[in-house]
Amino acid sequence: SFWTTNVARILIVTPAPRGSRKGNRITANRWSRLLKASGHDVRISEEFSGQRCDVLVAFHARKSAASIDRCVRTSPDTPIVLLLTGTDLYGDIHRNKSAAVSLNKASRLVLLQSHGIHELPDRLHSKVRVVVQSAEPPKRSPQPLNRAFEICVSGHLRRVKDPFRAALASRKLPASSTIQITHVGSALTPTMERRAIDEMARNDRYRWLGEVPNSKARLLLARSRLLVLSSKMEGGANVVSEAIAASVPVLASRISGSIGLLGEDYPGYFEVGSTKQLTDLMNRCERDADFYGALLSHVKQLAPQFTPQCERESLRQLIVDVLKSAG
Repeated sequence: SFWTTNVARILIVTPAPRGSRKGNRITANRWSRLLKASGHDVRISEEFSGQRCDVLVAFHARKSAASIDRCVRTSPDTPIVLLLTGTDLYGDIHRNKSAAVSLNKASRLVLLQSHGIHELPDRLHSKVRVVVQSAEPPKRSPQPLNRAFEICVSGHLRRVKDPFRAALASRKLPASSTIQITHVGSALTPTMERRAIDEMARNDRYRWLGEVPNSKARLLLARSRLLVLSSKMEGGANVVSEAIAASVPVLASRISGSIGLLGEDYPGYFEVGSTKQLTDLMNRCERDADFYGALLSHVKQLAPQFTPQCERESLRQLIVDVLKSAG
């Protein structure tokens, strides 16, 4: 039916429930919008339970394993596109049997950045497609704060994000520095919440705002001079796309998921967990205009790869490709 109407019924399965602020749900909602813009009929569900579709797009090899298995058994001709998350690529597929089985059952494996392919066995490389997450540039560019060199940390307070690394690094700055850390994101445990409140009490440079609406978080990012992404593991963080779209340089832990977005030669990396390297980088950005300018021009050169048009076209090609090979 696809070739006569050019419209596919696409079911996106994501374990993150409706209304969730988790990255996977946000990506599912954006993909749904972009695929609809290409004319497809798209539904989002938390699981596959026999719904009729021309393509199943499953997020998460382990958490969607039961849905993938059910689709293979009840509808063996339906092609399956599997989006590999950070926890898949850098964890589950190496030690969880059901996640590894999902890789074999999928017709296509989608990565959010190109570096992730190194985690997959060679025999699966022909199935891989890369879809870079896009972000809209801000409607208006807010002026950075005059009185402070503001640095944004944006993400839920989870251990895998190493969320207090920027705060710890800011404690070691020289007294003359005007750096302020503004942290947005919800604390997912009472322990994390207490730690954020405690950090504010003892560190004048650190401010935690908790969960804020996405529009406010993005405005805050656009106003900042830098984004710090200190994660131990990421599949391809959408906040990096948002920073690039807003022309805000990133200081990132040197992990595969960020190298795949920013490039091997990006000058703004620090080793995972290295407070000292991060302090030095933040200090250098504030004091050395040439270094800051180099980061900024790097980010501006990357921007064309992160547009919604680019992501929409990648998704459009993905669906054509998977249906062609299934047909």
